[in-house]
Amino acid sequence: MAAMIVYRYLPLCNATLVLLLHLCSGLSLDTVRDFLTREEDTIVFSLIERAKYPLNPPAYDPATTYLGRRHNASFAEMFVRKSEAVQAKAGRYQSLQEIPFFPFRVPFTLAPPYNFTTELYPSAAFVNVNDAIWSMYFNQLLPFLANNGDDGNYAVTVSSDLVCLQTLSRRINYGRYVAEVKFIGDQQNYTTLIRNKDKDALMKLLTSEAQEDVVKRRVQKKAMMFGRNVTLDGPVGTDDSNSSQASFKVDPSLVYKLYDKWVIPLTKQVEVEYLLHRLD
Repeated sequence: MAAMIVYRYLPLCNATLVLLLHLCSGLSLDTVRDFLTREEDTIVFSLIERAKYPLNPPAYDPATTYLGRRHNASFAEMFVRKSEAVQAKAGRYQSLQEIPFFPFRVPFTLAPPYNFTTELYPSAAFVNVNDAIWSMYFNQLLPFLANNGDDGNYAVTVSSDLVCLQTLSRRINYGRYVAEVKFIGDQQNYTTLIRNKDKDALMKLLTSEAQEDVVKRRVQKKAMMFGRNVTLDGPVGTDDSNSSQASFKVDPSLVYKLYDKWVIPLTKQVEVEYLLHRLD
């Protein structure tokens, strides 16, 4: 009988604990939106940095020979794996906001200890779409971001790729935090849909097309603002009618498409998957 009582009230205790953690950490819809808005800046700047270099195809070809022998992975993949291993030892992935593309166990870190707050529901914190981000970046985004060519600067090229990947991963997988805040704000409706495993209804409930349109237009404008070639001849205008694609370091329409086709849909995918595990 006692076991049945404990089992019955355990979900309530877990929910109360998470709510208390939210209050302590300051996680709210406003803080989530502020974070996502700042991530827009980081994404645009990382794309501008990668666009400096040509496509450099040998860096992505697993058949390319380097270090005197052939490998089963491309130079880019090897670079990311080794970089993540070093960053893991430095404590990067102690924060749940950071998720490696190639997870592995690190017995210790060199970083000073820090007690990161746990705003996420433990049973759902593992949700991520890094595989989809990896495929999207190299197969769909990069061919339009970088100009054709090969200048041999493979290390700096894939280093900028890594920054783009990590920034996109952090932004998209932050959908877990978005879902958590939305769940806490409307537990009754979300709980019913989660118990029914109704993915379509969950997607509809968490979607705001008006807000998504604001985000897409804002990142496009940021690409125009941040990607201008500045001169000393006078102020640089930002009127769309006086602009040409060639005057930008990154095509603003590509940044709009990035959010429209990939960032926002993948973020909502993370949100739905997180919510489906929110009552586990």
